Amino acid sequence: MNRKILETLEFGKIKALFEPYLLTEQGRLELGQLFPSNKQERLETAFLEMTDMQQIFVQRPHFSLAATQDITGLTKRLELEGDLNIEEFLALKRILTVTQELTDFYDKLENVDLQRLNRLFEKLLAFPNLQGLLQAINEGGFVESFASDNLARIRRKIQENEVQVRDILQDILKTKGDMLVDQVVASRNGRNVLPVKNTFRNRISGVVHDISASGNTVYIEPRAVVNLNEEITNAQADERHEILRILQELSDRIRPHIAEIANNAWIIGHLDLVRAKVCFIQERGAVVPMLSDSKDIRLLHVTHPLIENAVANDLYFASDLTEIVITGPNTGGKTIMLKTLGLAQLMAQSGLPILADNGSRVGIFDQIFADIGDEQSIEQSLSTFSSHMTNIVAILEQVDENALVLLDELGAGTDPQEGAALAMAILEDLRLRQVKTMATTHYPELKAYGIEMAGVQNASMEFDTTSLRPTYRFMQGVPGRSNALEIARRLGLSELVVRHAQEQTNTDSDVNRIIERLEEQTLESRKRLDNIREVEQENLKFNRALKKLYNEFNRERETELNKARLEAQEIVDLALSESESILKNLHDKSRLKPHEIIEAKAQLKKLAPETVDLSNNKVLKQAKKNRTPKVGDDILVTSYGQRGTLVKQLKDGRWETQVGLIKMTLEEQEFNLLKAEKEQQPKRKQVNVVKRTTTSGPRARLDLRGKRYEEAMQELDAFIDQALLNNMAQVDIIHGIGTGVIREGVTKYLRRNKHVKSFGYAPQNAGGSGATIVVFK
Repeated sequence: MNRKILETLEFGKIKALFEPYLLTEQGRLELGQLFPSNKQERLETAFLEMTDMQQIFVQRPHFSLAATQDITGLTKRLELEGDLNIEEFLALKRILTVTQELTDFYDKLENVDLQRLNRLFEKLLAFPNLQGLLQAINEGGFVESFASDNLARIRRKIQENEVQVRDILQDILKTKGDMLVDQVVASRNGRNVLPVKNTFRNRISGVVHDISASGNTVYIEPRAVVNLNEEITNAQADERHEILRILQELSDRIRPHIAEIANNAWIIGHLDLVRAKVCFIQERGAVVPMLSDSKDIRLLHVTHPLIENAVANDLYFASDLTEIVITGPNTGGKTIMLKTLGLAQLMAQSGLPILADNGSRVGIFDQIFADIGDEQSIEQSLSTFSSHMTNIVAILEQVDENALVLLDELGAGTDPQEGAALAMAILEDLRLRQVKTMATTHYPELKAYGIEMAGVQNASMEFDTTSLRPTYRFMQGVPGRSNALEIARRLGLSELVVRHAQEQTNTDSDVNRIIERLEEQTLESRKRLDNIREVEQENLKFNRALKKLYNEFNRERETELNKARLEAQEIVDLALSESESILKNLHDKSRLKPHEIIEAKAQLKKLAPETVDLSNNKVLKQAKKNRTPKVGDDILVTSYGQRGTLVKQLKDGRWETQVGLIKMTLEEQEFNLLKAEKEQQPKRKQVNVVKRTTTSGPRARLDLRGKRYEEAMQELDAFIDQALLNNMAQVDIIHGIGTGVIREGVTKYLRRNKHVKSFGYAPQNAGGSGATIVVFK
């Protein structure tokens, strides 16, 4: 397809209409490279893909994709034996995650008969082992300590030294606080320092790192922590070197699979583009047209996609029709109709939906040529007529029977008599060569040409003589008639002058009457067609209403079942709440040991009755029901508190997992699934009960971020009980910084607990004041 037609009809703006619906960079790249094609098989595939996606939207109206980045650059780097950085690993990790999500989505997709998209879904290759490897890098770009044993050892050493430094500095703050400007530990040049009053600078030995602008404060690193800080600096350098080694190893592990991952990325982008087309269909009322083998064009209620509130028109360009000549005065919308046809063809031949009604059909052309607009060239000293003729000459040299030609104001810009003769000759040449042509002209001589010649049809744009304005309605089969005298009469020109003008023009009144009668018949046919369409719309609305009532009935049924399930659950929760209260009173009044209290709690929880799921008559255990694990699921290894991914299931029922760079074989009870099922669960009624933490193994870390205060305190109490029961020496509590309410609550709780030996904030590289490390007696 020649690029000039794309510029003339502003095809770039058409593609921009689809960009807001895209979610991936791969989809945007494919849209940018989208151009019209004359390959019927390719267009049929594009249309079937949109039809498949529409079926998916019926079953899953909210189907979407996660945003992904273009991985072309990192793919080439790996192919050239280069290593990836953390940002590139995150982009790659997102591709693997979206691939797994799409694979799971396709596996669960039911009652949808896909004809083309099934091939794309089935070509997606999941890599659960690589997903497990990349768990070593979290979403924030931090390399986890479990990525390697050496990294974990280095960070433990850094943490131990930081604890010693903090203890020494805290001791100095207590003993020599009067020598300091403020009771805080400052930081200078990456070192922990104390703000010492200048008058006492010789009383605290150490290294001076900075002096305030006023000279009253000296920032001193005490000599007692200098060696420790040096060790921390060296360990941090070792940490950076180990991270680079880990990234290199991860690159080597991914490199053999990069071709398959790149193919996954292309499929994701293509699915995103197909999804964007369907979103455009839903929002703009577009349709997927049919393809014609005989260049038979039928556009129903077609509109110009770049014009807001454009008037919809019908256009029939049958296979036995070679030319349509639109006659009539200017400013009636002839050029817009010309462009509408061209854009509908360009969009359809690019695999895009068109703004028309169902039943529309387009042809397939090897080339589309257009001569539209004023192309006067000042640089080449060419007049408007010369520019048009230069363009038309080039078009006539290239066209054949497989081309579509659009000519605007043919023969304009020269003597009317010569221009009309030239326009007629050009049209006759195109007709004899069987080239599909739509042309606009204001020459009345071409009306007779459209009537007399086989394969040629007249057309015009409707004009309202009452309001003296064009309606932009396309009237096919009706030649345009001059309205100048009628307009002059309605504007108040003397009847004598108008009559004299009629005598001078030698207008054939019989022809005008015939044209007027044709206009009336066309308007009557259009009214009938509009009535038929209204009936069709009413039928569609009735059908949608029935479907809506059916869906509401099903939802009401599920709601009632959910209510019954919730009532049963409330009874169990209230019973457990009472048991918790009894145990608490027993603990307050007795001298039972903590582990005995915790064991008693566990026994009471086992006494909770089972509830029945009324929707499918299955028994649901009181504890949280876990779904069946499968390859690709993210897990948490309970004994280590580390994340991983399931790679494959062994014959003995155990699972091979990838945890960072380490492969492990685990029983099902040795890990928890992190990815919850996507089916929406009904919201539970608010019940004032104690929330229980149900895990299958001890945890060394508790995350309270995003929790409400009461909920956080309840989880904290249960977490400390579990830690004591499992004889854990130390645990981490992540509470974040936020408003400080939960952090203060955690501090108060730990101070009151007699089993806590000590607690304090975590090191800066492990959360700082957003996390607390607890040591038990």
